[in-house]
Amino acid sequence: MYLKKVEGPRAVTLADGTVFSRADLPPSDTVRWVASRKLKVVRGVAYGLISRREALETYGLSEEEFDTWIAAVAKHGEAALKVTALGTYR
Repeated sequence: MYLKKVEGPRAVTLADGTVFSRADLPPSDTVRWVASRKLKVVRGVAYGLISRREALETYGLSEEEFDTWIAAVAKHGEAALKVTALGTYR
């Protein structure tokens, strides 16, 4: 099996003990951003799996949009990333 050379770790252990790897991140061509995919990108950056810059470039996100995701998760958890809950958590 061939492993692509990447900067940083290939996998990290989350606070709950689960292993989170680059394979768990959404594909780079993701267009439909559901809460679970947003959370995976936020966790990837928070735990050092990918850099913030890499996340913004790979997924075509603006800094403002990504900062909104981070703030929502920090303040209210995963449920705040759902589009239908935007009014509730703002």
